[in-house]
Amino acid sequence: MQVDVLNIKGEATGRKVDLPTEFFGIEPNDHSIYLAVKQYLAAQRQGTHKVKTRAEVKGASRKLHKQKGTGGARKGNIRNPLYKGGGTIFGPKPHGYDIKLNKQVKQLAFYSALSYKAKNNAIVVIEDLNMSAPKTKEFVGMLKNLKLDNSKTLFLMSDYNDNAYLSSRNLTKVNTNVFDNANTYDVMNAQALLLSETVVKDFAKMNEEAA
Repeated sequence: MQVDVLNIKGEATGRKVDLPTEFFGIEPNDHSIYLAVKQYLAAQRQGTHKVKTRAEVKGASRKLHKQKGTGGARKGNIRNPLYKGGGTIFGPKPHGYDIKLNKQVKQLAFYSALSYKAKNNAIVVIEDLNMSAPKTKEFVGMLKNLKLDNSKTLFLMSDYNDNAYLSSRNLTKVNTNVFDNANTYDVMNAQALLLSETVVKDFAKMNEEAA
């Protein structure tokens, strides 16, 4: 699949790049995408929720009244979970929500997400940015020229570019990341995928190394 390389004005540079079918042309596997997204969202949870049991709340440990002969229910101490201010029964405890996922499954999910974007013609390739300083206005202008200003966009660069990151971090619809750190959730959560020209070449290198 060939895609035109555009400049920041949204004009074709005359160059074309090939999107390897091994990454952008496979039959998407929906279940692998589901598992990868589930793992990512689960890892975002802190798992710090905690309530106090009857052993941790304040209150005397004396027995409130004798066991028998009062006509009422038997009672222990004031920290009984049945009383206001007492401990909580079977409440949440701190724990991790991380789930393990096979490396091949994660890889399949990522390639499936890329293939969905390719099928929907939601991939734009732009020549490498050379911003001399952080300018959000210039970045917004570039998105307008590329007709991506109204779309949730994932911009993937080959290497970390401080100026590009600082120019886009205040834009709520733009997620700027390095190619090596991209994940299935970011791709699926975006409406459009903006790739630098070098990133596409990185995909080609990966394809050659795998072969």
